[in-house]
Amino acid sequence: MFAEERQQKIAELVAGSGRVSVNLLAERFSITTETVRRDLATLETAGTVRRVHGGAVAADRFSTIEESINDRTVQRPGQKMRIADAALALIPPAKSGSILLDAGSTTEALADLLSRRAAVVPSGSPAPELVVITHAVPIAARLASTPGIALQLLGGRVRGLTQAAVGQATVEAANRMRPDIAFIGTNGIHADFGLSTPDPEEAAVKAAFVHSARRIVVLADSSKLDAETLVQFASLKDLDTLITDSEPSAELTAALTEAGVDVVIV
Repeated sequence: MFAEERQQKIAELVAGSGRVSVNLLAERFSITTETVRRDLATLETAGTVRRVHGGAVAADRFSTIEESINDRTVQRPGQKMRIADAALALIPPAKSGSILLDAGSTTEALADLLSRRAAVVPSGSPAPELVVITHAVPIAARLASTPGIALQLLGGRVRGLTQAAVGQATVEAANRMRPDIAFIGTNGIHADFGLSTPDPEEAAVKAAFVHSARRIVVLADSSKLDAETLVQFASLKDLDTLITDSEPSAELTAALTEAGVDVVIV
């Protein structure tokens, strides 16, 4: 295989999976790791990929890129709904309790399922009340009038991009809570870097959520796997469960296993 043809196939692999490792490419193409690194250097010069420690990622995967909540809501709706459905199964409908919903398009899908489930409770049935804590304006709007849900909205400065409250007031309010389960969104989950998000204020709120809840469940579609963004807010050891729609890479799987994280693939 000519170098140009191999580099084209490498570029296709990176575009398809978002990230590839040097060792995986060396094994796949039966070449040395030095040859892989030269190929990646050529592709980076061409603007096709971006080299990172141990491999390469798609050129558009920069640590500070952050799409708006409106844009994210329409991306991968099927995968996000499957993830949300698996998350809903962790909330017993016949018991009271408390959950925390982080801002994000997949947690919004979970809020929608919660609202739908409450709507099918027979009239007059004494449904137990579920306390739902959130800092996300769209989630609060979705659940505000839902029967059987006691909504607690955490205040703070609302970021237009994510429509979520952030700042010291939000962090302090989260630190005073101890919900049974926190459903957390993330922009990236990586074997070494853990969970991350581009914005420092969002990261501070997410970190407070992670440290406040009794159980941490991360909802992340496959585009977030092996990704690193600017600010870390949790390590893999902070997590109890990851719900995703695709098998994580071998490196991430090993790290999740070592951290004792239960991985649910839908």
